[in-house]
Amino acid sequence: MKLINIYRCLCDETRLRILNLLGVSPLCVCHIQKVLGKSQVTVSQHLSYLKVREMVAVQRYRNWMIYSLPPCPPPDLDANLRCLQDCIQTEPIFKKDRARLANLLGERSVRSLLDEGYCDPPPAASKNSGSKTNPTNHRV
Repeated sequence: MKLINIYRCLCDETRLRILNLLGVSPLCVCHIQKVLGKSQVTVSQHLSYLKVREMVAVQRYRNWMIYSLPPCPPPDLDANLRCLQDCIQTEPIFKKDRARLANLLGERSVRSLLDEGYCDPPPAASKNSGSKTNPTNHRV
């Protein structure tokens, strides 16, 4: 992973906020939307940008896609993610996002929230459409 690609990802506030949240817990798009107060399209576009650049990992859970930080990030990415964690102490927006996430999750995992019906299941793709949509927008 090139350092320049890491910095390109980190130069956007929304992507920084997403990475901050994923530093706490793996999350579904709907959870990130709720915390950031952003649209599904906006959050999905940023997650796709991060995924293509290998800054987030994605795993399917039933009908949902769950995003997380890479389990073994390259050293340059790891160093920058640790720096981001240090910034939480001085940047109010990161603190607010983490507080909102704590209120949302409580003691539950993202999977238990999904099992409890927090997020609506993604709409099924039309059989007549013949195409699948991008997994970052929840359709599979």
